[in-house]
Amino acid sequence: MNIYADRGNLLMLRMRCQWRGIGFQLIESGIGEELRPGKHDLIYLGGGQDRDQLLCAEDLVGVKGQAMAGAAEQGTLILGVCGGYQLLGASYELGPAQSIPGLGLLDVRTVRDPGPRLIGNVAIEVDLGEGPKVLAGFENHGGRTRLGAAQAPLGRVLKGHGNDGASGFEGARSGNVIGTYLHGPLLPKNAWFADWVIATALRIEPSELTPLDDELERQAHQSALRAAGL
Repeated sequence: MNIYADRGNLLMLRMRCQWRGIGFQLIESGIGEELRPGKHDLIYLGGGQDRDQLLCAEDLVGVKGQAMAGAAEQGTLILGVCGGYQLLGASYELGPAQSIPGLGLLDVRTVRDPGPRLIGNVAIEVDLGEGPKVLAGFENHGGRTRLGAAQAPLGRVLKGHGNDGASGFEGARSGNVIGTYLHGPLLPKNAWFADWVIATALRIEPSELTPLDDELERQAHQSALRAAGL
């Protein structure tokens, strides 16, 4: 699934790796194609509509589920955005008669709410080990995602709706498995997070990455913050 600027996120990772001389290979995994734990540094799940999610969910659970669980256990970074985030959870309830199964790598459940979609610019405060920082993006989801009792969120909502428009939380994180509703796309608006993703996938500290001239990226981040009202 890749309808929410997911190509932009992948391009951001590719270019920031190439500018540093870090090898980058993108391997797409289609319906029916198996994954091998330990083969990938990063597994990225993008967003899609309900029909796409249903097709992908059947494949993720039935074909790729065991490998995804194995990759998570081995410390592979898994990043799910929007629909990908929902599929990392236990389930997505579309209505009384239809439920989309999830991978269960995050203790979250999503329910389609009859209320309005949660749409708009959003900013959240996160701490990924380097102190509090702000992620900015755009959200557009009809599902309300609720965290299990012991499930940590990705961050705290500063502006916008977040997981369900009420809890004040956005996204979820369990070890190296991360889910978020922020897109727009996420990584070009938050270069520091793109570098965190790269470093974590390579199992090094972000400070070990070669610094880049990020003036344009800084401006993009500031613009996203202003759009969110910060």
